[in-house]
Amino acid sequence: MPSDTTPGTAPGTAAGSPPGTGEAPAARPALLRLDGVTVRFGDRAVLDAVDLEVPERRTVCVLGPSGSGKSTLLRVVAGLQRPDAGRVTLAGRDQAGVPAHRRGVGLMFQDHQLFPQRDVGGNVAFGLRMRKVPRAETERRVAGLLDLVGLPDAGRRAVSSLSGGEQQRVALARALAPEPQLLMLDEPLGQLDRTLRERLVVELRELFRRLGTTVLAVTHDQSEAFALADRVVVMREGRVAQTGTPLEVWRRPASEFVARFLGFDNVIEGLVRDGTADTPWGRLPVEPGSARGTRRLLVRPTGVRLVPAADGLRCTVAARTFRGDQVSLLLRPVTGPPLEASCALRDAPETGTEVGAAFTAEDVVVLAAGE
Repeated sequence: MPSDTTPGTAPGTAAGSPPGTGEAPAARPALLRLDGVTVRFGDRAVLDAVDLEVPERRTVCVLGPSGSGKSTLLRVVAGLQRPDAGRVTLAGRDQAGVPAHRRGVGLMFQDHQLFPQRDVGGNVAFGLRMRKVPRAETERRVAGLLDLVGLPDAGRRAVSSLSGGEQQRVALARALAPEPQLLMLDEPLGQLDRTLRERLVVELRELFRRLGTTVLAVTHDQSEAFALADRVVVMREGRVAQTGTPLEVWRRPASEFVARFLGFDNVIEGLVRDGTADTPWGRLPVEPGSARGTRRLLVRPTGVRLVPAADGLRCTVAARTFRGDQVSLLLRPVTGPPLEASCALRDAPETGTEVGAAFTAEDVVVLAAGE
């Protein structure tokens, strides 16, 4: 996909299963900074005083439901949408007044936006030709990029002959060809089937690490974001709801909104005292120092331990959903709302079985007040 924002320039982490990444990345200087960026459409703030940093050679995924402001944020960074307030800084330079074609960013769209009248090589070379890169250098770079994305010798193929995954690879090669200082991805894998998405997201992460590419991606798919990103930014109604590594966000959702958006349904109200919380599921352990009072609590499904019925909260197994070598169980307790649990396939009880549910403090999260 061409750089300079001209057109054409994940993986199944189930709720309750930790993302595959999440180690805190080493501190790096921010290549991109947004300070108090606001965009209004009439009386509605699509972006509301957003602060954001993308460190050099890192991948940051902006995650949120439709209408949360993700795509508008990309358009602001690309120079396609003027903010009503705030500042965008790229490589230390304020981007106010810098047109889109001079920002040195690449933008890869969900629907690829390949040029059907050009072959694969012509698509990848588009941004280079716009920059008047010499022909020999263009051909060398196109060949190298096609090899890099796993499409060697595909330069003469018609784009109409490509599969969806192959078109995505061509779009990526086109975005990388002009060597943008920042690569932006707008729902990059949204149109692909799940199996292909899971394979490509792993390949993308490895490719970006190998090239040292700085990436800002937006997606509504939490498993895709967790697998791809070094850092995740969760948005809600134009505001940043939480920022952290994938593991930090998964372990400690900042609010009930974040918890439910990530697919956690075990959210309940409880009265928190010293080390315990009184809930409809009984008295649950919470970590020392947790905020006291009436709070919303999250119990991660992986933190629900199955024990003999007499040794825990008595439940009946109402349903089972198979997720590879893990099984998601819907439990109906004798008191309180339904409870989701997760266990290994070999340990999964049959539907209708009576079991006990026990809880550990590290998997009971006291959520922030006000949600």
